[in-house]
Order: sequence, then C-alpha cells, then structure tokens
Amino acid sequence: MNYNKIVSVTGLGGLFELVSSKADGGIVKSLEDNSVKFVSNRVHNFSHLESIEVYTTADNVNLTEVLTAMQASKEALPDAKADGKAIKAYFGKVYPTMDFERVYASDMKKMVRWLEVLQKAGIEIKLTEAGEDTIADEAAAPVAEKKSSKAAMPKTAAPKSAPVKKINTPRKMA
Repeated sequence: MNYNKIVSVTGLGGLFELVSSKADGGIVKSLEDNSVKFVSNRVHNFSHLESIEVYTTADNVNLTEVLTAMQASKEALPDAKADGKAIKAYFGKVYPTMDFERVYASDMKKMVRWLEVLQKAGIEIKLTEAGEDTIADEAAAPVAEKKSSKAAMPKTAAPKSAPVKKINTPRKMA
C-alpha cells in the first residue's frame, strides 16, 4: 500500500485507501477495519494526505514532514483523546516551528490519530517522487504516438451507400 493512495474523507473518521475512483465518488478501503465502501463526492470530500499542508511560522510544510518528525522523535506519542494542552506541549517539543495560533488542537489530535493508524497499517510515510511521475508519462507517450500516427495516415474513401428512403404513405385501415 502506498502513501499516495491514502485519503481522508470528510464526515468519516479514520484514513482510507482509495481503491478506485468514479465520476460521482470513489471506492475506499478503511485502514482500520479493512471494510470497503463507496463514498459519494456529492456528500463527502476527499483529501489526499500528500496534498495536506501544515501552518508553520515560516512557510507551510507538507504533512509528511510533521509525521516523519513525530516518528523520529523520542517523545512518547500522546493519546489522541488527551487534553489539548498536552497535545500542544508534545508538538512544541517535536515540531516547534508549527504555528500554534492557526493549527488547532483538534488538528493536532487528528495528526496523532493518523500516525497511529499509518504505523499500525505498516505504511511508509514518504512523498511520491517526481521520477515516478515521469515514468508514468513515458508509459503514456507511446499511446500518444500511436494516436498521432493514426491521424497522419490518409483515409481511403469508403464506398458510400445511399440513405434509405422513407416512404410516407398512409396506412390503410381495414
């Protein structure tokens, strides 16, 4: 399971793996109980963990930086249901440049809970590298070349048949 497929869904607690996406929603698999369900995007919003940023006193940082700092820390991970002051004290030691005026205690509790879920599922927390995207682009390139070569080929004129004539005669009633 890759970190880039992990999403948070509004209105649903926990983290999910995005199995498949459709025009009107997505099929997600819970990381906690492995249940699979369809989630409509009319009711819920999806947030990829890779796209979430955290406010700091300087520039915003990606959530992965905060999560890796939490993993690397020797501080004991607080309980996700702990007091907001205790969670804030923990993040003050682990990631002191976090902007505590704009990052709420509920967000910090969510980060602690998400780290617990990710560790339990055995997911390596890392951003997708740019090299992986270029590999996908290179794989798509031959398909584009085939389409362009079809467009460049001259079309031979196919014999056209005359359209079927419609007869507008009234029906005879018996």
